[in-house]
Amino acid sequence: MAKKKRNTGAIADINVTPMVDVMLVLLIIFMVITPMLSKGVSVDLVLTRNHIAMDEADQEDAVLIAVTRDGSVFLGRSRVEASALKIAVEDIISTRIDKTVYVKSDARASYEQVVAVVNTLRSAGCDQVGLLTDKLDDSGVMQAQ
Repeated sequence: MAKKKRNTGAIADINVTPMVDVMLVLLIIFMVITPMLSKGVSVDLVLTRNHIAMDEADQEDAVLIAVTRDGSVFLGRSRVEASALKIAVEDIISTRIDKTVYVKSDARASYEQVVAVVNTLRSAGCDQVGLLTDKLDDSGVMQAQ
């Protein structure tokens, strides 16, 4: 009777299954978290040639108002009625030194609605109102910021 000789040496193959499992979990986490990183409500911003960068609008504590194409007003990610916007903004900026508020409106939003929001912000005590836009280059194509 012949005995089979067992190989007791190290295995030379790489086991990639645990690495693939970890990578898939990380991919899922990033896919879930990425939409939450955008601040405020997503709107199609107006395209302008004379674009001024307002990096302060991306800060964590920036006050951001969004006007959608149907005229809805959002403070951050929560919808606010036009009548309650003044009180809500007054509460937020009352303890701040910098009383700047940023407004981003959809390109197809009513101009009258945007002006009404800006007037409300001014009456709430905002020192400056920044209007956020996207940059339109010379060829007429939108550039990513």
